[in-house]
Amino acid sequence: MRYNIRMKKYTLLFLLPIFFAGCFNERGVSLRYYNDCEEYYDVQGYYHKQCDKNLADYSEIKSEIKSDIKSILFIPDENPSHGSVR
Repeated sequence: MRYNIRMKKYTLLFLLPIFFAGCFNERGVSLRYYNDCEEYYDVQGYYHKQCDKNLADYSEIKSEIKSDIKSILFIPDENPSHGSVR
């Protein structure tokens, strides 16, 4: 009985990192280390770069953390939508 509990614990500790594994690249966390970006110039000569979607982008994480900190510390928005009360 004691062996089964210990074996389940070790199996869980071994498999858990595999389930939460992600590749950290320059844009965020994705399933692959290298991004499959399609880069091309259109007819007018403008450069375009279309990349696959990440699981989490660093820019989104950064903006969410900033908004959470502002809400915790009760800091008002820099550009209020309903005008200023000065």
